[in-house]
Amino acid sequence: MIHVTLPCKDTRRLSFYLAMEEYVARNLNDGDDLFFLWQVEPTVIFGRNQVIENEVNIDYCREHGIQFYRRKSGGGCVYADRSNVMMSYVTRSDEVQTTFSRYMQMVTAMLRDLGLQATSTQNNDVLIGDRKVSGNAYYHIPGHSIVHGTMLFDTDMQHMLSAITPPRTKLDKHGVKSVRQRITLLREHTDLTIEAFKEFAVSRLCSGELALTPADVKAIETIEQEYLKHEFLYGKENMSL
Repeated sequence: MIHVTLPCKDTRRLSFYLAMEEYVARNLNDGDDLFFLWQVEPTVIFGRNQVIENEVNIDYCREHGIQFYRRKSGGGCVYADRSNVMMSYVTRSDEVQTTFSRYMQMVTAMLRDLGLQATSTQNNDVLIGDRKVSGNAYYHIPGHSIVHGTMLFDTDMQHMLSAITPPRTKLDKHGVKSVRQRITLLREHTDLTIEAFKEFAVSRLCSGELALTPADVKAIETIEQEYLKHEFLYGKENMSL
């Protein structure tokens, strides 16, 4: 697997990295699988079929400067910030289960190399013990598959609990009273810093590097505009928001 890097280390909006996934899938994914890590300022990301007002505490996000974006994959609502790591995996495949299985095996094996008791679930989560440390989602473009997900290293728990509104039934299903009881953070299991963890992950998962150019970045920024459109973010039925 090849590690994709950007020419500048500046932090971008989450929408940029979603567009970057599309760009590398459509233009660069002709051979080896591709992988990259990224971080964002406080942001909520919700799935393609979700109704934003049911999933995102919009008033809280606006009050606290938390951005929010819709992605093209399914799955639930996620909070991300600079204290956790986002992962993107791009492969030439049309097989959903095969793609997910291969990716989940790679991630769990990487965590086990850290000495952690990592396992995966049928819901596309990665656990340490019985607590979730990573959630993942998938979508497909012709000839290519993209998996992206979180890796909870650390996070602002108050923002996580307040910026999203998980349905009560989801919490009850897991027999817990709060989101915090369902998740764990990597910092609770390793002495590595977040930067050291990122280096470790790349060293275990990747065998080469693909450096994007400024021209690539310009093309990604063009694709990004779709994610910024009001009708895509809110849905055509909520144009007044």
